[in-house]
Amino acid sequence: MANETLKSAKKNKNDEFYTQLCDIEKELSHYKEHFYGKTVLCNCDDPRVSNFFRFFALKFKEWGLKRLITTCYKNQDVDLFSQNDCEKAVWLDYYGNPNDNTSTDFSTVEVKELKGDGDFRSKECIELLKQADIVVTNPPFSLFREYVAQLVEYDKKFLIIGNKNAVTYKEIFSLFKENKIRIGYRNMNSDFWLEVPEGNSFEKVENGKKVKHIMACWYTNLPTTKQEEVLVLYKKYTPEEYPKYDNYDAIDVSKVTDIPQDYNGVIGVPITFLDKYNPEQFEIVGMISSAGYNKEVVGIDFLGEKDARPLINGKNIYARILIKKKREGR
Repeated sequence: MANETLKSAKKNKNDEFYTQLCDIEKELSHYKEHFYGKTVLCNCDDPRVSNFFRFFALKFKEWGLKRLITTCYKNQDVDLFSQNDCEKAVWLDYYGNPNDNTSTDFSTVEVKELKGDGDFRSKECIELLKQADIVVTNPPFSLFREYVAQLVEYDKKFLIIGNKNAVTYKEIFSLFKENKIRIGYRNMNSDFWLEVPEGNSFEKVENGKKVKHIMACWYTNLPTTKQEEVLVLYKKYTPEEYPKYDNYDAIDVSKVTDIPQDYNGVIGVPITFLDKYNPEQFEIVGMISSAGYNKEVVGIDFLGEKDARPLINGKNIYARILIKKKREGR
């Protein structure tokens, strides 16, 4: 059954987080021009409580949106995506408020019941996906691979939140390598404080909401000016400062800002490099993140015997993205 993994996912507390309106506003403010005349789908959102719905409803006329669709998964237990207590999956088809586009009261907006359980993979929800131009939401982290794969399959533009370490998933990394996905404007090192449902553990209260620190970032295939910025390289290569891996013909750079300007071989950098990645300045060769060697993923030959993770003086270091310079930084 399609919804069995969603039932399992809701037991994982990493899926039960809700995005604050302030975080949505900060990121979405960079993309206004891409939404004019478009149909937006938020397919992990109960419109009665979702800040994604609230944002787009408030911006509907100003941004020239054509249509806003939201859908919400629901089974008979506690809702995965919603803190609202109901027995059915729901959806909303919104064309703006013709009487007062500045109103913040959406209590009268008609919310309809879905025939099924609102699983984003269900036939019913896929039909709504086909009608959308851009998908914007915070999907369940444990289903991130499958969620993105569906967006790619149906050739949809998207702006979504995912776990930072999702960049190391083979399926997601291949999209970065092919320049089909990128990190949003929010700095990758600036983690989220996401809202948690009642009864769950939290770390502090922010904007009147119980929140928890989550290692997450924005993922998108919309164009950004960020990816056009050239990373200024100022350091010189020395063997002492940039050791080679024991098991790969590549040097290690522990900080993205320390990439040497005069080294033309393969360089291993932290995954946060993707935050600064300009495909005109660098080539992504591959990624080292697993103890098992896969040439298609790593991109260069393995020179070791067993553990394929990056080793320096016999010690494992964290996952590395392998890159080469295309041109000098300025």
